[in-house]
Amino acid sequence: MPPVSSVADARAWLERNGIKYVLAQFIDIHGSAKAKAVPTEHIRMVLEEGAGFAGFAIWGLGLGPEGADYMAVGDPSTLATMPWMPGYARVICNGHVKGVPYPYCSRVALKRQLDVLEKEGLTLFSGMEPEFMLLTRAADGSLVPADSTDTLEKPCYDYKGLARSSAYLERLVEASRSAGLDVYQIDHEDANGQFEINFTYSDCLTTADRIVYFKMAASEIARQMGMIASFMPKPFSNRTGTGTHFHLSLGSATSKNLFHDDSDKNGLGLSTTGYHFLGGLMKHARALCAVGAPTVNSYKRLVVGRALSGATWAPAYIAYGDNNRTATVRIPYGRLELRLPDGSCNPYLTTAAIIAAGMDGIRNKIDPGAPINENLYEWSPAKLAEHGVGLLPQNLGEAIDALEADPVIRDGLGEGLATEFIRLKRMEWVEYSRHVSEWERDRYVEFF
Repeated sequence: MPPVSSVADARAWLERNGIKYVLAQFIDIHGSAKAKAVPTEHIRMVLEEGAGFAGFAIWGLGLGPEGADYMAVGDPSTLATMPWMPGYARVICNGHVKGVPYPYCSRVALKRQLDVLEKEGLTLFSGMEPEFMLLTRAADGSLVPADSTDTLEKPCYDYKGLARSSAYLERLVEASRSAGLDVYQIDHEDANGQFEINFTYSDCLTTADRIVYFKMAASEIARQMGMIASFMPKPFSNRTGTGTHFHLSLGSATSKNLFHDDSDKNGLGLSTTGYHFLGGLMKHARALCAVGAPTVNSYKRLVVGRALSGATWAPAYIAYGDNNRTATVRIPYGRLELRLPDGSCNPYLTTAAIIAAGMDGIRNKIDPGAPINENLYEWSPAKLAEHGVGLLPQNLGEAIDALEADPVIRDGLGEGLATEFIRLKRMEWVEYSRHVSEWERDRYVEFF
């Protein structure tokens, strides 16, 4: 069927699917879903005027209590059923204030970068790999894997772990497919209770829309089954973290993948355009970290250290390589895999920042240097310095400093939105820095 594109189409779709309420949905600056439930009789209002929100009540919109209403105007092509909420559908909204698209809206910020690409005849395709953990609370309130038998020290791809969570995974896959996600792979990941569900890539706006839907479905289906689906980057210090790797390629009217070139002398299948886009990612990697790994907890993942399984899959070094999972960017032949984003990232802002970085690389023909196909975790500081390999930020404060100092990434987000993001993240860092943890009490109360 053709996509829903008008109020009349939407009404017919809603009736055909037995929908009583539509969630007018968008995300805040942190990537958390926000919504109002609208009876289907009023779908025209959502699609034409927008559902009204008090912007001051939502993180990161830059609106005070005296400000105009934030109007969430629905995109009818994004209507999707929500099987975990029978009789409900979701429509993704773009933020408007005073009748015009609002630059503090994350989706509007990404669409602004898409306009930049469109002027050059380009489309960014992306595929995201969402990892998450299925958890529950023990009798003492602590978080533990929902499957109490999931205890292997090296559980990646474990059949028993997959089988014992199959009822949940099947419900999540069915819900995802109902929204157009073409799920092609499901696996148990490297931490106990950790899973990854992969779906086919698309244009980057559609992919960002889909990952938000996926997280909504994952969390609510888990709750209904007495579990917690967590996208927290590092819930457990001794287990691998939760990433959201971005697979990237550029297309045009004449080529589906401008990054692909079989004649690449490095054997990575990358074109000159691909290398220049990669060069932009390398140059701006530290600022990208602030957007793709945007929480205090993110930097418990982006460090060198052994997990319970003896492995870590998160990058710490600004480098790239063939199948090198110790580098910030892996090259799975003819495309790029940016490995620094995690489960806490706002997909629209992260994608906007990626476009800004990559296009800066293309415009300025930035050379990413030579690939490194060795285990960077085993390199000494001297060897890293000898090869010019930089380190990703090791805490949120460093990352925010890098973003503030990077006009290309700030402009990619939009100067006002970037300023608001930096302000909120500095608040988060200060609050964390003042927090006194149990680790500190255990270590220092009687130490001196």
